Amino acid sequence: MHSIEPVRVSSWNEWDPLRHVIVGVATGSHVPPPEPAVNAKVPEDSDMLGIHGIRPKETIEKGNELLDNFADTLRHRGIRVDRPTPIDFSQPVQTPDFHTSSQFGCMPPRDVLLTVGSEILEATMSYRCRWFEYLCYRPLLQRFWEDDPEFRHEAAPKPRLTDRDYRKDYLADSISEEQRLEWTARKHFVTTEEEPLFDAADVLRFGRDLVVQHGFTTNLKGIEWLRRHFPDHRVHAVNFPGDPYPIHIDATFTPLRPGLILNNPKRRLPDEQRKIFERNNWEIIDAAPPAHNQPPPLCYSSVWLSMNILVLDPKTVCVEKSEVYQAEQIDRLGMEVVEVELRDAYAFGGGLHCSTADVLREGDCEDYFPVQPD
Repeated sequence: MHSIEPVRVSSWNEWDPLRHVIVGVATGSHVPPPEPAVNAKVPEDSDMLGIHGIRPKETIEKGNELLDNFADTLRHRGIRVDRPTPIDFSQPVQTPDFHTSSQFGCMPPRDVLLTVGSEILEATMSYRCRWFEYLCYRPLLQRFWEDDPEFRHEAAPKPRLTDRDYRKDYLADSISEEQRLEWTARKHFVTTEEEPLFDAADVLRFGRDLVVQHGFTTNLKGIEWLRRHFPDHRVHAVNFPGDPYPIHIDATFTPLRPGLILNNPKRRLPDEQRKIFERNNWEIIDAAPPAHNQPPPLCYSSVWLSMNILVLDPKTVCVEKSEVYQAEQIDRLGMEVVEVELRDAYAFGGGLHCSTADVLREGDCEDYFPVQPD
């Protein structure tokens, strides 16, 4: 239903007061079939090995119940909420370069959509099964474009995703975690530099500065593409050597408010890359430990979705209800905790930050890092 109030698109960072957001849905979600990017992400002991197809009906219904409740929680706090329109994810993806027998879903809009000021950019994506995921958001983006004369709807060039985009050594049947950590420490990821690749969830917005994770889903050419696309921004590449599966930055590095960031203690930012924060008096602290020692069934993500939180404003943070240690830490930092039950929806693509994409936050583009590294 079209709201009486026209849409305005504007969001420059991860913490200014949230006024309009997209919350994903679980409808039709699939465990995708094997492909190079998926195979590299699934651990050797995962319950997802050898399984693909539509997810069990009861899990989809539960996931949608939790996502609907999350959307209602945000609405009750005066935040406008829109939802994507799922396509038939059982359809194959066929291009001149590849074929995959089914798709993924549209629970995590943060992976696909990057909002920078009055622009929403559709990411390239680096999984073949997610090639057409942007279609779920096109009805919303078309309406935003009609409502807001300042809104810029952009789409990054679609990659070909041929076999040349992926390293063959990541296709081995078994790769030890020690080997994975050694590879990621020297920035040897499953994606090559064949063409620009990036997922929107690898980007954090700090006003004039964009911090982008180099890992499995975003390569250096993708970071360079973002640098050229946003010429008025400073784009900084980061990586986290302690992560054997470096996909998306928002369970590793989480800004809470100006001057304060949570960092996954298992995946600390390297000293050289900390300089821009330290020279501008930002504090980087270890996140609290997760409350769980295993992810939910059929879940790609790690237990560190505990720190995949949604900041509503510099004093208010949504935290998953069962993540009691993370909630306690946020409370000790003087911020209000809004408990949201979402763990049984993790398997559809992530946590509270993943399952949302900003449309409107109050505030302008500020320079939070006036002192740049040498």
